[in-house]
Amino acid sequence: MHKHGEVQSAVHVPVLHIADVTAVAMKQKGCAHPILLGTRYTMEQPFYLGRLAKAHGIQAIVPDEAGKTAVHRIIYEGLCRGIIKPESKAVFLAEIDKLLPEGADSIILGCTEVGMLLS
Repeated sequence: MHKHGEVQSAVHVPVLHIADVTAVAMKQKGCAHPILLGTRYTMEQPFYLGRLAKAHGIQAIVPDEAGKTAVHRIIYEGLCRGIIKPESKAVFLAEIDKLLPEGADSIILGCTEVGMLLS
């Protein structure tokens, strides 16, 4: 998963990178400083954060260590299993509230399952 470069070099048709598509949508809405919520891998590894920054000049904000742990746990132990709890939504909203003062103007739901909690 998240091997855009390897896949692109192996095929002769364009392969869309989710961070590129996200960046285009953000720019259309006038957003440039998003909160990124997803699995720990998405919030830490460069395939998403690095692509946003290097290719589009977008610096995403991510939760602190405790926040990353909580978000990741909710995704894997709850949402991936179809378990949707009000307290999980409360954790996500609390993380967003903590990060908004850093100048966030948007939120990237960086994992398909996050849409089960937030819309």
